[in-house]
Amino acid sequence: MPDAANPGIWTIGVDVGGTKVAAGFVDAQGEITQHTRTAMNPRGTAEEGLAAVTTAIDTLLKVARKAQGGAQRIGICAPGPLDPQTGVVLNPPNVPCWRNFPLAGEITRRYGGFVKIGNDANAAGLAEGLWGAGRGYKNVFYACLGTGIGTGILFDGQIYYGRTGAAAEGGHVSIDYQGPRCGCGKRGCIEALASGTAIGKKARARLKEKPGCSAVMLELAGGNVEEITSEIVGRAYAAGDPLAKEILLETVDLLAIWLGNVVDLLEPDVMILGGGVATMLGPFFGEIRYRLPAWCVNSRCLEIPLCAESM
Repeated sequence: MPDAANPGIWTIGVDVGGTKVAAGFVDAQGEITQHTRTAMNPRGTAEEGLAAVTTAIDTLLKVARKAQGGAQRIGICAPGPLDPQTGVVLNPPNVPCWRNFPLAGEITRRYGGFVKIGNDANAAGLAEGLWGAGRGYKNVFYACLGTGIGTGILFDGQIYYGRTGAAAEGGHVSIDYQGPRCGCGKRGCIEALASGTAIGKKARARLKEKPGCSAVMLELAGGNVEEITSEIVGRAYAAGDPLAKEILLETVDLLAIWLGNVVDLLEPDVMILGGGVATMLGPFFGEIRYRLPAWCVNSRCLEIPLCAESM
C-alpha cells in the first residue's frame, strides 16, 4: 500500500513457501491489506520458481490497481540458507529449484525500486518481536514448525545473521547422528524428525507396519495410506485416535530435547513456536515444558516462557 508520508511509494511483502507464494500490501504496523497467493513448484526449474513469485506480485498489482504507482519496495521472505546482503538464495533444502539464485536481482530487474530478501523464519521472528508474542523481550528464539522447521534469533531486538547471513538454521541442528537423512543431507536434524513432513512419514510407516492400527487415520485419508499427512494425524488425535496421540507425544519428546539445547546455547528471554505443526501441538505445550528440565543443564529453564506465535 502507499506510504503515508510518501503516497507514491508502496510496499509489498512476499512469502515464498514450499507449496505456495503469497503476496500482499503491508503497512508500517505489519498489517496486510489486499493479498493473493499462487502455487509454487519447489522441485521445478529456477525459472518456474521465479514465475510463481512474479505471478503473485503481478496478480496483486492488478487486483489493487497499483501498477502505475511510483517507486516501490518489495520485501521477500524465502527459505534459507540465503545471503540477505547479495539477495542470493543459496541452497534451501525445501526449495531445491533455487541454487545460488539471484532472486533479489531478478525481481529488481523486473519491477525496479528497492528489493530486499530475507530468511522467512528470521522475518517471522522479527515480526513477533516487533508486534507479537516477543514484544517487550530483548532476546527471542522463534521456530516455525511446518513442512520443514525454520528458526530466527533476535539479540537485543535485532536479527542475528551470523558472518554471511546464513545463521539460525536451527531446523538443521542434529539431535541424532544415526537418525533419518534430512533434505539438507545431514542425519537426524530436528526437521527430519519433528516437522510436518516427518510426522506424516512416521504415521504412514506405522500403518504399513501394522495395517489397521488406526482406522481413524485411514478413513480420513480415504483408505489410502499414502495420503496420510501431519494434518490428518492432528485431526485423528482430536478424534481420540491412540496412534495419533502416540506420534504426537514422540514429537513432543524430540522438540523438548531440541529446545533444551537451544536454552543451553542461547538462554533466550522467550521461545515462540509458530506454523501449522505448532498449532496442532498447542495442547502439548505444557508437556514440552514439563519435559524440558530433563534436557537442560540450565536449572532455570522453566523461567523462559514458551509461547505460540501471535502474528
